[in-house]
Amino acid sequence: MSLSSAEYERYSRQLPIIGVEGQLKLKKTSILVAGAGGLASTILYYLTAAGVGRIVFIDDGLVELSNLQRQILYNTEDVGRPKVLASYEKLRKLNPGVTLEPIQATISRELLDKLVPGVDIVVDALDNWETRFLLDESAWRYGKPLVHAGVGEYYGQLTVVIPGKTPCLRYLFRSVGGGERGRVIVMAHIPGLLGLLEVNEVFKLILGYGSPLAGKILLFNAKTPLIDLVEVKYENSEEIEKYCGEPGVNHPSRE
Repeated sequence: MSLSSAEYERYSRQLPIIGVEGQLKLKKTSILVAGAGGLASTILYYLTAAGVGRIVFIDDGLVELSNLQRQILYNTEDVGRPKVLASYEKLRKLNPGVTLEPIQATISRELLDKLVPGVDIVVDALDNWETRFLLDESAWRYGKPLVHAGVGEYYGQLTVVIPGKTPCLRYLFRSVGGGERGRVIVMAHIPGLLGLLEVNEVFKLILGYGSPLAGKILLFNAKTPLIDLVEVKYENSEEIEKYCGEPGVNHPSRE
């Protein structure tokens, strides 16, 4: 695998930083993004712009007028259209060299079992915990790193789950119930901020710079603005196994 002359020009502002080797790492990477809303709009845009080789993204929603306050991939003409199709059209124009695989479907365990084994990194851009935990379960089962963020009002949180090295998402947020999918109440800019931070964690995993937020939870408060980093203590392996199971085997919720 190599870079074309057009790719050298397209990525000329980041090649001095990551080098050809780094750009080829991006080009060889496959990523699954769950969701196509506020977080995902930013995530999909910058993963595509930076030259990640293959991006699979899933969502079953249609663009609504209220989405336009924060979901930057869409415009007024997209209202009523499937999100994955509207976003695919814009992303394809942004970077035709990236393989984009939009899937208009409800996220299920069966669908994730088909998709997760074929990617390198899983990104959580969802808006409800029930589906997040399904995604977490599948990423854990297949040993794939999971980058998570969640937003609401003025706040957001961010973490990275690495199976076998950190607890799973279900353990980290075990006090959170599954809940029903409802209206997202959030300031317009918050999903963009957290989405960019998710992209940064993805690039850390691919390119090896910095330290991923593995075993840590970043808490963001736009009112302050305050960023707080919480270390996760997880000495009790039996407690973790209760919620997560063992990486590479069935999750406890499947049994």
